[in-house]
Amino acid sequence: MQLKDLVPAATNTVNTTFIVLDKAARPAHANAHGREETCLSLVADETAAVHFLLWGAECDAFDPGDIVRLTSGIFSYHRGNSLVLRAGKRGRMEKVGEFTMLFVETPNMSEVRWGRDPGDPRKMVQEAVVSPYSQVFKPPH
Repeated sequence: MQLKDLVPAATNTVNTTFIVLDKAARPAHANAHGREETCLSLVADETAAVHFLLWGAECDAFDPGDIVRLTSGIFSYHRGNSLVLRAGKRGRMEKVGEFTMLFVETPNMSEVRWGRDPGDPRKMVQEAVVSPYSQVFKPPH
């Protein structure tokens, strides 16, 4: 699956390969709530970009420039309003290379507003593009 074909869903059906472009810093403090720490990254392939959520040890395992194969991933809302791609509990990530992959930074699939398909309420359709680029990882000017 190419990143441009992502649609929000509650199932682990995303199998794709992408390059990690950027990664937010991990919190310097330990998580006091007993939850695993997360860090957000920006990933892309030759068709689109998306925010990718790394959990726990994944935050240290992957760096910008890494080419990653995701198997059984999920593209869904995290903590209410943030649309991210992630491995989830059933998914698997594997580094398959470094630095040599064509990519685009727009459109960013995490910056699309989605709504229910009026013809089939079980499906989601794009309603509007909030921003062509990531609002979190701003492109250099």
